[in-house]
Amino acid sequence: QVQLVESGGGLVQPGGSLRLSCTATGSIAAIGAMGWYRQAPGQQRESVATITPVGLTNIPDSVKGRFTISRDNAKNTVYLQMNSLKPEDTAIYYCNVWLLVRPTHGYAPYWGQGTQVTVSA
Repeated sequence: QVQLVESGGGLVQPGGSLRLSCTATGSIAAIGAMGWYRQAPGQQRESVATITPVGLTNIPDSVKGRFTISRDNAKNTVYLQMNSLKPEDTAIYYCNVWLLVRPTHGYAPYWGQGTQVTVSA
């Protein structure tokens, strides 16, 4: 069974840093794009960073210069380094990974369980 296991969330003061990780486990034929999304209470889920299999990244202006996404293909893992955190970054963060589990079915999106990030003094 394929799973995405997230870790690294928590409580941090404004200006602090956190590093999230997400590892895909199970019977996986290939991994496509990987990314991180977040959802604050009462708001829609939004993308904060995506990365292609060859390392091309897309980061929105709201977090550009503060958030960095990277991946380790050998470990089936994607990371989100978050620096200079602000209270408005408080949300549940979800990883999203496009996986090829059955080659005849094509790639499909999988989601992590979510990890809480709280930025507060």
